[in-house]
Amino acid sequence: MTTAIVQDKIAKSHASADTCCPACNSPDMHTFYEVRNVPTNSCILLETEAEARAYPVGDIELSFCKSCGFIFNTAFDAKKTEYSGRYEETQAFSGTFNAFHKSLAQRLVTDFNLYQKDILEIGCGKGEFLALLAELGDNRGVGIDPGVHVERIDSSAADRMKFIPDFYSEKYADHNVDFLACKMTLEHIPDALNFMSTIRRGLGDQTDAIVFFQIPEALRIFRQCAFEDIYYEHCAYFSPGSLARLFRRAGFIVETIDIEYDDQYLTIQARPAPLGDVNKLHNRSLEHEDDIAELADLIDTFPSRVGKTIGDWRARVSEAKSAGKTVALWGSGSKAVSFLSALPHPSDIDHVIDINPYRRGFHMPITAHKISGLDDLQSIRPDLVIVMNRIYEAEIRDALTQRGLSPELCCL
Repeated sequence: MTTAIVQDKIAKSHASADTCCPACNSPDMHTFYEVRNVPTNSCILLETEAEARAYPVGDIELSFCKSCGFIFNTAFDAKKTEYSGRYEETQAFSGTFNAFHKSLAQRLVTDFNLYQKDILEIGCGKGEFLALLAELGDNRGVGIDPGVHVERIDSSAADRMKFIPDFYSEKYADHNVDFLACKMTLEHIPDALNFMSTIRRGLGDQTDAIVFFQIPEALRIFRQCAFEDIYYEHCAYFSPGSLARLFRRAGFIVETIDIEYDDQYLTIQARPAPLGDVNKLHNRSLEHEDDIAELADLIDTFPSRVGKTIGDWRARVSEAKSAGKTVALWGSGSKAVSFLSALPHPSDIDHVIDINPYRRGFHMPITAHKISGLDDLQSIRPDLVIVMNRIYEAEIRDALTQRGLSPELCCL
């Protein structure tokens, strides 16, 4: 069986002469990390083992722009990815995540006086966040996402929301917008500057509109060697500085940058600068922005550090299997796909568990692990559970304890 394996030997930095930075158009960049033959989608629902084993693969070649700090996959091919009704990414079955989501929505409604306003969410997923904003502020909402399932949206504000199963483009620029949200989407966009410039043109003269983005925070990934957070769909990696620089270049006034959710999420709040008013873009530099030197140092040592991290996890799994333990991953999304891809013998993982009932019974790409749900825990009875995201450790331990189970938990 051929599996997608993270290479032990990471390629040395080399010039990417044929590629310019998608965030600033600079040619001053180099590739520092390569992974071959990884699944090109992590969240697609695959019905059969055969379909899973034959799933398409692609390469990751992360390049660092020395001019703006942006990191991206120069080997990314958008034609290999799929965002459709088969894309099942929601985190809405986690109490931990729902508490964060509601708190974030309430904060935005309060801070920006979002009451009876018009809200546009680009990349709305399954619509949960837009529904929260609509409910909490009696707002009207439009959500755009090719993978939205309108039939799953159960909200008291349903009559004030409209969902469009499509990718955002300038054809949707006719919407009146008081607040524009875009969460966990920009990291999937290969042409970052063009995408942000399209949004700015779409807002036109609506310079009072508030723009809010949330994406993974890249400094944490490269500081902590979080190899599980590097996967094919995420072709773009932003630090606070590179994100702020992108927004200004696209015509936005950056107001705040924050890092939250256990340092995993990077958020930015901005407003469209008046068209043609370049001076307003050069507002003061914000906290966290001066990070290019740190990024350069991190990526210089990343190949050796991440190689050790992956090696340690391989050894831990191998030792557990040698001891006759039943090993399970908790979480079947992108992090789990990356983790399985890093193992020389993915079959050493006996089970993959996910609390999302819509994922239960489907298969992981390439390794073809069948996804189990909470109701399967009693029969699985794992000895070792490897948690794909440590922020959910307490929640997971409670779920196991409620079922009379007390396996060893190890968190990425």
